[in-house]
Amino acid sequence: MSKPYNQFTALLAIMKASLKAIFKSPQSVFFSLFFPIVLIVIFGSLGGDGGVSMDIAIDKKADTLNPVYFAIKNSPLLNLEEGPEAELEDKMRKGRITAILDIQQTEKDSAGTKYKLHYRYSSANQLQIPAFQGILRNIVNGVNQLLNPVPEVASISSEVVPGRIYKRIDFLLPGMIGFSLIGASVFGVAFLFFNLRETLVLKRMYASPVKKTYIVIGESLARLIYQLTTVIVLILIGKYFYDFTLANGFVTFLELMIISIVALLVFMGFGFIISSVSKNQNVIPIYANLFMFPQYFLSGTFFPKGALPKSIQWLVEILPLTAVNDSLRRVAFEGAHLTSCWKQMGILGIWGIIVFAVAIKVFRWE
Repeated sequence: MSKPYNQFTALLAIMKASLKAIFKSPQSVFFSLFFPIVLIVIFGSLGGDGGVSMDIAIDKKADTLNPVYFAIKNSPLLNLEEGPEAELEDKMRKGRITAILDIQQTEKDSAGTKYKLHYRYSSANQLQIPAFQGILRNIVNGVNQLLNPVPEVASISSEVVPGRIYKRIDFLLPGMIGFSLIGASVFGVAFLFFNLRETLVLKRMYASPVKKTYIVIGESLARLIYQLTTVIVLILIGKYFYDFTLANGFVTFLELMIISIVALLVFMGFGFIISSVSKNQNVIPIYANLFMFPQYFLSGTFFPKGALPKSIQWLVEILPLTAVNDSLRRVAFEGAHLTSCWKQMGILGIWGIIVFAVAIKVFRWE
């Protein structure tokens, strides 16, 4: 009597064969590993400047009924963050806002009414402070010219509080990981399953004793292993060549890997959909780029999403790549844990449910 077909052995065989094919594919290696490494080397060599927007907060005790405050509020170069005092303080210490500014009116003297501006900033944002101070000084000069009765309408002082040094690589590397994950997952899965379907390999697999679930899982695991390998390589390059911040050491590394796994599962779902709805191989890049390309520029991959207009911030925040980039940066630099990234993980979870519900409905074996 013949033994029942071992589904797990078949799964491992499919995964091994697919993994070998991926590593032998120049296209996969280029877009998921080589291209992000080149960008890291280029931007990492430009210096240690952090790439964050000029978001500031106004101290709760500040005088907000004076011309200096209104000039700051109306400046297109500064974005005023609002929220509870403790939350703003935490954001400032972690480098998520540039400074907290206090404005107080001093006593009138022979020169006229003056104001005292005092801002606090974290060493996590110290590289932005020269630019911020220049903006602040220009605003004060503009108010001074408008009022004109005094030679100096306000004095400016500052105070630094302890914090991590925010380096360019701390912004860049999470974005490159997200770039690698979404690009290789969507393109890789879409082209893979389309080609398997077109060459009737998928149909033959379907007719084999291997269960359909094991076929899909085997192919997906191969993609998962390959992409996690590229994430490890990118993190190691960032850490040992550019001093990328891993706030909690190995724990942070493990949490970055968990975020990457969740992101890969969601992005592969889009690949399944594209492979099923594409009529020919030529339209796959079009569909894939319609999904990916806007996110590269809206989700904080290459530059801070805070620089985008406020009118589209609601859209930016619900994009899956935004959730990936934000959670990677919060865990790596700020030292947050996955429990603190519930919003980002929740967004990815909702996308995952929607995407795989559609993928199951449209997936075709032939």
